[in-house]
Amino acid sequence: MSTETIVTASSKTMYDQFHFADAVVSNGHILCSGVLGTGEGGKEPTSILEEFQNAWRRVGEVLAEAGADYSDIIEYTSYHVGLQANLGDFMKARDEVISEPWPAWTAIGITELAVPGAHVEIRVTAVKPD
Repeated sequence: MSTETIVTASSKTMYDQFHFADAVVSNGHILCSGVLGTGEGGKEPTSILEEFQNAWRRVGEVLAEAGADYSDIIEYTSYHVGLQANLGDFMKARDEVISEPWPAWTAIGITELAVPGAHVEIRVTAVKPD
């Protein structure tokens, strides 16, 4: 079984410091690490919607580096601090980049994420296009 490690230029420091890749491609599947919605340089977003949009944009960047796009997503899991309070904004941001046919989705409410103050982490599985 062959694998390909995907590390975007903006994540090279994280790869070196924390020892994880943005994604791994294996057997035609793209398995992405979770992404947060911080802005450029870890800057805190001005709104929860912006945070969710940032997270989805980052997902798109990782997929693009792997040779795929949002339409190749087959499953994703989202981890939320404040799940019930913010689900509407999350779905609004998601619907800006994903459309039917909808992938499988699991949303999980949690108490905290690796970055203090973060509200969402998105982990995606996609199929690499032929």
